[in-house]
Amino acid sequence: MKNCLLILFLLFFSISCTQNSKIKDKQNKNEDEEFTEIVKFEDYDISMLRLIVTPEKYHNKTVQIIGYLNLEFEGNAIYFHKEDYENGSSRNGMWVSFNDELEKKKDLKKYNKKYVIIVGKFNMNSKGHMGMFGGSLKNITRLDEWK
Repeated sequence: MKNCLLILFLLFFSISCTQNSKIKDKQNKNEDEEFTEIVKFEDYDISMLRLIVTPEKYHNKTVQIIGYLNLEFEGNAIYFHKEDYENGSSRNGMWVSFNDELEKKKDLKKYNKKYVIIVGKFNMNSKGHMGMFGGSLKNITRLDEWK
């Protein structure tokens, strides 16, 4: 009888250890995935060209890009190059809209007609005024001059 109880106890103990090991493996895997997401800076800090060419890859993701900013009525956009703005190549631009907090903190006019670095959520389906742009960056949380 004692042997049966001992065997039964060891069986339950080994099953418990196996389950704990599986839980820890799963937690470690999740932590590795989170770390991988953080390490993949190239998925966050991208060129506008990548955004224009493969918009589906970045749809509904937060991205950081550098480009030429133009702020005007029905034309707030960031362009791949200053020349794209000057030549009216709106498909090489992204409609921009800033979050309220950023608008209160910064004088947006100071960044007009300059190269800037911005962070916002990309939407490939929202193409700005009259659908003229290659997509949009909404809820922009960072705006700094790029020198």
